[in-house]
Amino acid sequence: MDMRKKKAIVEAALESEYERQALGIMNTEQALKLEDSDGLVFSHPDKEAGVTDHFVDQDELRRLVRRSTSPHPLLQSQARTTRSS
Repeated sequence: MDMRKKKAIVEAALESEYERQALGIMNTEQALKLEDSDGLVFSHPDKEAGVTDHFVDQDELRRLVRRSTSPHPLLQSQARTTRSS
């Protein structure tokens, strides 16, 4: 699941006060390599690219990707079952 988020597909667009002009579809890794530009926005990685109206700027996209790929400690103590009789 983490890999899916890291490579999630997003729509890149230029947003102005009056309109949003689609630039293309790419994965989040490619999106984060783009040069930061005023008005450059990306569809939320949890939403369907090309369909959603939920857009975020590059900084927010970076936070979302970082959060989704950060290692989460497994709660092994809860997963183990100990039987005592």
